Amino acid sequence: MFDGEKSMFSLEEIFADRIGGRQFGKDATIYKFEKIKRARRAAMEANPGMELLDMGVGEPDAMAYDLVVKKLAEEAAKPANRGYADNGIVDLKEAAAEYMESVFGVSGIDPETEVVHSIGSKPALAMLPAAFINPGDVALMTVPGYPVFGTYTRYFGGEVYALPLVKENNFLPDLDSIPADVLSRAKALVLNYPNNPTGRGATEDFFTRAVNFARKNGIIIIHDAAYAALVYGRKPLSFLSIPRAGEVGVELHSLSKSYNMTGWRIGFVTGNPELVNAYATVKDNTDSGQFIAIQKAAAEGLRNPWITEEIAAKYERRLGRLVALLNKLGFRATMSDGTFFLYVQAPEGTNDGLSFENGEAFSRYLIKEKLISTVPFDDAGPFIRFSATFAAEDEADESRVLDEIERRLGGLSLVF
Repeated sequence: MFDGEKSMFSLEEIFADRIGGRQFGKDATIYKFEKIKRARRAAMEANPGMELLDMGVGEPDAMAYDLVVKKLAEEAAKPANRGYADNGIVDLKEAAAEYMESVFGVSGIDPETEVVHSIGSKPALAMLPAAFINPGDVALMTVPGYPVFGTYTRYFGGEVYALPLVKENNFLPDLDSIPADVLSRAKALVLNYPNNPTGRGATEDFFTRAVNFARKNGIIIIHDAAYAALVYGRKPLSFLSIPRAGEVGVELHSLSKSYNMTGWRIGFVTGNPELVNAYATVKDNTDSGQFIAIQKAAAEGLRNPWITEEIAAKYERRLGRLVALLNKLGFRATMSDGTFFLYVQAPEGTNDGLSFENGEAFSRYLIKEKLISTVPFDDAGPFIRFSATFAAEDEADESRVLDEIERRLGGLSLVF
């Protein structure tokens, strides 16, 4: 600034309204996961030397399998793989089509026109609204759930209509409850099964009803299938296996959960070729593709689906043991259909006078008093989410962790 001049420049006038405008950076609201982090730090400082049992982790606790890691190293050393990947390599597209047939029985996918890779599901969910949402349009989204598609819907001037997932409806959305004026403006229905956080799976009957609903009302379905192959007591189910689903929707697959590849940021979008092309068009103007060596490694993983079967067996064992333990302690837990999450109703209090107004209050109590970290959800009733991805080196260590949970919570007499 020159001497004597007064700057009229204000950053407050620069920030877009979609991220807060003049109030950007001034919002004192503390969001859920930041609250959890702060509560964990405070509990550990107040109890030095006591182990925090983190049952809220949302990602695998193990490394990617050796054959995938070795493939990455091999491909990373090749000069030919150093350049831009743009909208993906043929090898990954072909492996994705093979994977859809071998794991889900969805045959006939054209790798060229019906598959495009993603740098993880989150960026795909962030990009898709740019292809479909205009100001005033509505996105139908289940709650609780992953909010990214809804966040970007609002960024583009659209609205989000929440469909609560409640126990009474088997944690499936009630599509018949949507008001006509909302439905007339709806562009997309976003689903996620097996579902995070509820752990519940969809049925062929529900997916069939969803397809018919979409066709009748002229909307598209975006199915976030990040946990689709991590299922228990049933076969993996793809939305695209339903007749005519390919006319109305796309499915997002990720290697993060099912292949222990969270940080690798790789997945794919498949389904209706026009919808896939719309995503590809936005993506082509957003990023230059994931590192080719990672795509090659992902293709190696997709051609070895037994990896996911082994991972699923581990989490099924852990979840089963966790259900038995929690029920022994007075909870009302039921085995998940898939994912590595256990969605459990929070108690109202205890017989000795403690009370919990919601899931967040109970989760806060567990962290502060018992050094057990969970994730609260109060969007559709008071619940907390346990995860089977807690750190444990082997089955003996799993037993140690679960025994410690029982010891810490054994004195509670829960009231529901």
